Amino acid sequence: MLIEKPYAKNDTVTFRTSAGEEIVARFVEENDKTLTITKPMALMSKDGGFGLGPWLLTADPSQNIPVNKSIIQFVVKTEANMSSQYVQATTGVTI
Repeated sequence: MLIEKPYAKNDTVTFRTSAGEEIVARFVEENDKTLTITKPMALMSKDGGFGLGPWLLTADPSQNIPVNKSIIQFVVKTEANMSSQYVQATTGVTI
């Protein structure tokens, strides 16, 4: 039986924190204690809908950021449309 990982390095992933924040980021790596991401953006209410905004306000979001797994409720690969919006927001490239 072939077991596939749900996400791989450089995939766009979504995770929810125990504080209820939904974060979209680029996956770097993980171990038993941390999920390492880069360029995290938070899902925010915007003009009657939702959009992406900065999750970190005082740190360089392009660095590798280890997030303690004890505060993460789940991690999944981001849905294709939201992933495209995330790529456009973080790189300026339209997919």
